[in-house]
Amino acid sequence: RKIVGSVDVYKEDLDLRTWCEQQQYPYVLAVPCDEPVGIVTRDGRSRRVLASEVEALLLGEQDWQRLSMSEGTKGPRLFDWAVVPILHHWQDDGQHWLLLRRCLSPEQQKTYYLVSAPAGTTLPQMVRAIGARWHIEEDFENGKDLGLDHYEVRSSLGWYRHITLVMLAQAFLTGICAQSPSLAVPTSDPDASPPGPLLPLTTPEVRHVLGRLLWPPASSGRLVLAWSWWRRCHRSRACFFHTKRRLEAG
Repeated sequence: RKIVGSVDVYKEDLDLRTWCEQQQYPYVLAVPCDEPVGIVTRDGRSRRVLASEVEALLLGEQDWQRLSMSEGTKGPRLFDWAVVPILHHWQDDGQHWLLLRRCLSPEQQKTYYLVSAPAGTTLPQMVRAIGARWHIEEDFENGKDLGLDHYEVRSSLGWYRHITLVMLAQAFLTGICAQSPSLAVPTSDPDASPPGPLLPLTTPEVRHVLGRLLWPPASSGRLVLAWSWWRRCHRSRACFFHTKRRLEAG
């Protein structure tokens, strides 16, 4: 089974972790630095320590791997990652880990996650599970822009109708993005073109373009499409140079 994405709201809820394990749902959940965990030290002793203490006890610089958790608007979201097996009910069952994430900034801020997954789950799989959460966040953000949270109803039927209409609108915009990835009116100015590949259309971009084309009618459809193409080129250039700078710094 796939690992359930990380959830920050319920990160300290022991009942949630217990329920997921009872239902055999793999999970990765963010926890605070003072979360107690059981580990086996280098001398073979079992100890109860805080999550923030694990690095000094068990990890060296060679144990960190630089991986991308997802693709962002400015390129891959790169962090350094390390994983340590932990004890579950003071038993090493090979299915529970403490996952550590370290920022690439000079401060090297760290984030900690508890992972429960089938034996043999790899570090890249855990990282991808964390990155999958951002797709959910983006869907919620796009839905709110379309009116997902702009309802004032007094019945479940009215709420259902409103939510259904918003989801249909979002599905319609997503379909346009999937079918017309290159919808644009390019310009003859070479300086306006991105140095790398042009980023694909997004649902907010399609919503803005349709709004300008339909409400009110645009004086020039070509002008609106050219404006959209310029915005995407600008984002593509920013993504290209941001990624280049991070790779050179790392």
